[in-house]
Amino acid sequence: MDLHQYLDILDRKNDLAIIDAEVSVNQEIPYIASEAVKKEGRALLFKNPSGYKIPVAMNLFGSKARMETIMRGSLEKQADRIRELISFQIPSGMFDKIKMAAKLNKLAGFAPKTVSNAPFKQIHTDNIEEIPVTTSWPLDGGPFITLPLVITRNPQTKKLNCGMYRMQVYDNKTTGMHWQVHKDGALHLAIAKRMGKRKIDVAVALGGDPILTYAATAPLPEEINEFLFAGFLRGDAVKLVKCEHSDLVVPASAEIVIEGEVFTDEMREEGPFGDHTGYYSWNDSYPVFRIKAVYRRADAIYPATVVGKPIMEDAFLGLATERLFLPMVQKMLDEVVDMHLPPYGLFHNLAFVSIKKRFAGQARKVAYGLWGMGMLSLTKMIVILDEDVDIHNIDEVIWRIGNNTDPVRDTFFLKGPLDALENASENAVYGGKMGIDATRKLPEEGLSRFLPPEVKPDESIAKLVKKRWKEYKISPN
Repeated sequence: MDLHQYLDILDRKNDLAIIDAEVSVNQEIPYIASEAVKKEGRALLFKNPSGYKIPVAMNLFGSKARMETIMRGSLEKQADRIRELISFQIPSGMFDKIKMAAKLNKLAGFAPKTVSNAPFKQIHTDNIEEIPVTTSWPLDGGPFITLPLVITRNPQTKKLNCGMYRMQVYDNKTTGMHWQVHKDGALHLAIAKRMGKRKIDVAVALGGDPILTYAATAPLPEEINEFLFAGFLRGDAVKLVKCEHSDLVVPASAEIVIEGEVFTDEMREEGPFGDHTGYYSWNDSYPVFRIKAVYRRADAIYPATVVGKPIMEDAFLGLATERLFLPMVQKMLDEVVDMHLPPYGLFHNLAFVSIKKRFAGQARKVAYGLWGMGMLSLTKMIVILDEDVDIHNIDEVIWRIGNNTDPVRDTFFLKGPLDALENASENAVYGGKMGIDATRKLPEEGLSRFLPPEVKPDESIAKLVKKRWKEYKISPN
């Protein structure tokens, strides 16, 4: 599947709105898209962005149904596939070894494959002036490329990485590269500098199979290739094609490919940028991407997104990560039942986690474990609840916190790394964290009295009333 095929699928489902009116890439298109996602509207294809011939596609990920189209099935089904894949133990006999070998062989079948040509090589230029890059908000520092697949290699290990980092357009040959300190792109540049290299090659792909866009946002360890992960999710190997100006490879299904380089000693002020926190992120110095060549399909479509105060399109990318990475969390912390990263918690500010509690202090053990685990290490606040709590119901979570916690006994604090978009801490990437133990307390945890029973109806009365509801002649709503 490529972007054209995905849009055709949405069109057949009546989940695509095609806008023929001429509209501006400066705030007008992004504002239409932000309103559409907040109103649970359709994906959008703007056929006539003012001053450009390339259409703009937005709100491509803005619903759970759309994400499940991209994932080739339900998020729960994909989570089960991941759970099955990682449910291995050290093989103790020949049968176990055969089962493990079968798993590894199956995964190897999803490894990316290199092909010799791709549709995006139809038109070749040396700048991005034809690309309808959008400006989302009035105080933004300029237009930003918002859905780029940024591809680099680790200068030491030569392992390929594909991440998503916004790119402010300075001119038709130069953009920013928003490599935050925790990101793999920033690591690759730092390694190159330590090795005495002047620059690293960078390729940027726009469009292609939307599952590639999701994979680029996924919090994968560096040793797991994003294209392999995308191949596993879609059940078919990703086809890659070699770049013209470096040894990098890019998805053959891309709409547009930009090749260039980033120098280790060149920084430039980037921003402001209206961010997913709902506030503008601060101006700061970031590396500069210098463009060598641009390739595109003759019928290219430019994909973009707008971020801002939730709920926006990125909430559904975050939902996919929450569901797909739960099995990995459970593999490390087997008492975890469920995890929820609420959209208004911005994915790094707040996490709700339910556990099977067996012993005193277990809530703290889980919270500390999560703070040591990949991108969850950046989470500012973690709330631990019992396994019978529906952590996706914010009303129930608040009710449980209020009834199960003593602020002095059940809150705990520490300092650690924070997301670069953190607004409240004294420093941008380091500051305070809080855990809340909202589980029912055991005597060993200092509770000398037990909670009284919850107020619930008698089950037989509840069944009787449900059965006879029509007789009462009152609306069930």
